[in-house]
Amino acid sequence: MTTQTWIITGASRGFGRALAESALAAGDRVVAAVRTPESVADLEATYPDTFLIARFDARDTAAAADLVRATLDRFGQLDVLVNNAGRAVVGAVEEVSDAHLRELMDLHLFGPAALVRAALPAMRARGTGTIVQMSSQGGRMSFPGVSTYSASKFALEGWSEALAGEVAPFGVRVMLVEPSRFRTDFNAADVLEFAETSGTYRDLLAGVRADMAGTDGHQEGDPARAAEIIVSLAHGDEVPLRLPLGREAVERLSGAYRRGLDEVERWAEIARSADFEGVPASARPI
Repeated sequence: MTTQTWIITGASRGFGRALAESALAAGDRVVAAVRTPESVADLEATYPDTFLIARFDARDTAAAADLVRATLDRFGQLDVLVNNAGRAVVGAVEEVSDAHLRELMDLHLFGPAALVRAALPAMRARGTGTIVQMSSQGGRMSFPGVSTYSASKFALEGWSEALAGEVAPFGVRVMLVEPSRFRTDFNAADVLEFAETSGTYRDLLAGVRADMAGTDGHQEGDPARAAEIIVSLAHGDEVPLRLPLGREAVERLSGAYRRGLDEVERWAEIARSADFEGVPASARPI
């Protein structure tokens, strides 16, 4: 395989760590963008020539250009950008603060957007590149208690879908990865945050809170296998725009698409009646 250079945010653990290990094992070069450089010091010791640690906070949009510049200075090219850093807040809409919502938007949308903008000139110049956006099955469907997380992932997905059409003519690809539950630290007590419970929603969300808190260490998804799949696709000739990852993601997202289509069809006649009579359907360029 052709050697590729990766930037991976949130590479200290979970999917990011697994991706870094898989890419390095495949002979690629990796820039680990992490808040705690010591968390990946062992990888630097094992792969001194192909691994670079960059202290980086994924919410710091002003630092994106410096990260890309450091990657190009060290390795001369950038082939794969992985926006992976993320976390969740669990709580009802009335329980979660504006600060929580803004923080997740910074982490899951504005930070990735800044990195993509910084990376695109180098990718376009070479006529190749892959942008991997680590989304979630929660980026295509939602349920009570995860409004804040899903809002940020829905936003990332919409932004990335438009991006994919804009950059395809330049040889740059976009892949949204939508995992189900994988055995990362996502549900760990020091990562997953719960908003203060209110009396109004205590019983309604009790099952969701217990489920989210109790799954750590029991998730069915294998991060190492997921990383191998993503690395293989990045080296391949074709990537899907959306990749549901894990059995649950495939089943739940398939069900969500079917329910959505059923609802559109149920209300289609009423919906169509909102148009002016006799006006031809619009013709769009895309």
